[in-house]
Amino acid sequence: MPNGRLRVGRIPYINCYPVYGAVDRGVVSLDATLIDGVPTELNRQMAAGALDVSVVSAVEYAREAKRYLLLRDLAISCDGPVRSVLLFSRRPAEELDGRPVLVSRSSMTSVALLELLFEHVWDARPVFVPANAEITDVDRFGDADHDARLVIGDAALLLGSRLRAHRAVPADYQHAYDLGEEWKRWTGLPFVFAVWVAQRTTPAADALGVHATLIESRDWGLAHLDVLAAQASAAAGVDRAHCLEYLSGLDYGLSYHHLAGLTEFFRRLVLAGRVPNGSLAFLPAA
Repeated sequence: MPNGRLRVGRIPYINCYPVYGAVDRGVVSLDATLIDGVPTELNRQMAAGALDVSVVSAVEYAREAKRYLLLRDLAISCDGPVRSVLLFSRRPAEELDGRPVLVSRSSMTSVALLELLFEHVWDARPVFVPANAEITDVDRFGDADHDARLVIGDAALLLGSRLRAHRAVPADYQHAYDLGEEWKRWTGLPFVFAVWVAQRTTPAADALGVHATLIESRDWGLAHLDVLAAQASAAAGVDRAHCLEYLSGLDYGLSYHHLAGLTEFFRRLVLAGRVPNGSLAFLPAA
């Protein structure tokens, strides 16, 4: 892959494999330098102008919409269970009022969604405690003074697969909540966790070139999910069938239906005073 002058952000979680898989394999050529980072790190780099195009948390777009243009038909969404954003709890969510809940520092969108669910669905006000690090050893999952823990990404997928197989999630975590499923039950809409954006200062022709390449790579990825599931299984330690189910359950487009879910999420964040009121702005079509 050529190292072009543009800097393009990529999340190293397996949920991004369908968008970057063809680029990684040289099937599609991206004339840019790929920069890996967890969602909050890519958010920070985009806000600082250190990246030209990147996948970012949906909340990052809502907070900094004046800086960015959305890339059309490209997002990470679910319309029901997401399987990689999970709240594990020692008691029902409704009973967590005033209780410590560890939250990931890596995903603003997941934390914002969790806050809304507690306020409007579970009617509880826990004490959110930022976790110092992501879970990397699932066998040490319970080594902290908390009543519940939000886990995201590949670690959540692994924990979820173990839970389904009735193994290894600590026995006192009797309750598990899939945040995508909870949002769907609450609103009836899909949930958009991440979007791709370009800096408004990035030359339109360059941004459009990256966009076209990512769409081509995404389309290849969706046609080769079996290949990507095998790669994901090796990377995450989750069986191939579960990885295929996971990747197949995500949506990588941005249809009207998904935009309805995204704008509903933003509307609720605006009402809560967490993001400024704004509007969606897209990179112009070529």
